[in-house]
Amino acid sequence: MVKLSVIVPFYNVQQYAPDTLKSLRANARQDFEFILVDDCSRDETPDILARAERELPGAVYVRHEKNGGLATARNTGIDRARGEYLTFLDGDDWIAPGYYEQLLSSIEGLGCDFVRTDHVQCTARARTVHRVPHGRRGVVLNPRDAILPADRSTSVDYAYAWAGIYHRRLVDRGLLHFTDGLRTAEDRPWIWKLHREAESFATVGLLGVFYRRGVASSLTQIGDVRQLDFIRAFDQVVAETAEDRDADKLLPKAVRTYCAIISHHLGSIERFEPAVARKLKSMSAVALRRMPQDVLDEALDSMDVQRATRLRRLRRRPAPAAGVAA
Repeated sequence: MVKLSVIVPFYNVQQYAPDTLKSLRANARQDFEFILVDDCSRDETPDILARAERELPGAVYVRHEKNGGLATARNTGIDRARGEYLTFLDGDDWIAPGYYEQLLSSIEGLGCDFVRTDHVQCTARARTVHRVPHGRRGVVLNPRDAILPADRSTSVDYAYAWAGIYHRRLVDRGLLHFTDGLRTAEDRPWIWKLHREAESFATVGLLGVFYRRGVASSLTQIGDVRQLDFIRAFDQVVAETAEDRDADKLLPKAVRTYCAIISHHLGSIERFEPAVARKLKSMSAVALRRMPQDVLDEALDSMDVQRATRLRRLRRRPAPAAGVAA
């Protein structure tokens, strides 16, 4: 019987994979499995993982013949997982010794669908603790109740899949898979779906995940067209939330968050390639016109002047003529 499945996608992380795998070894247990998914890496990562399959207790190595992105790699791992519980780790991050045993103990003790945890962000030699933006710890709650308020950071804004543990019944209910093919912001529709449709969750003050920030190969550091998948991700969040029984309450949060992300990307547009920057402006303008306009008006009225002005200006941008590329 496998108690815990740890799903770890890797892509061109030969520099960091040995540390990740070393941390997994320090968490190995007879009833744990580590599903190592190589997303068609072009460096030495596949060789590192092939050795790990032989040397790491509980390792299961899966290699994609075509790169599909993080969401697709995680789905591959979910489909292979046999554990009663599942969790995630990225191939350039690491965990503290014994962390997974503590994490498993927390969800078994609480008996809920999923548990969210804090984490440590690592940027060069700096270490910063990031907390789940939810005040009540160690108490089982309805996940829907943690989505609001719209104007504050809440659990749906803390979208890191690896900062938590999830019961297999979420897989059986179709709630744990990611939107296939999303290259960035893949956690956003996923966390919103969990909070809308799961029955119970809790937050615990457990530190043990070390998130490596600023990795050169990370999509957060690359200004190419893959970054624009955040628009597809948030379109999904808004569309699915609009169908929810509490749409009138939840849509303002979804729209406001979407607007904040658009504004964030526009505020750092110089990091994008010129053609991608133009496409970002065009696609964002169209996205604003797709949103429920009354909800959008309220969201803009509630934002600070700088962000609201930037988005209103973009909203007035003329739509591209039919047949003309953005």
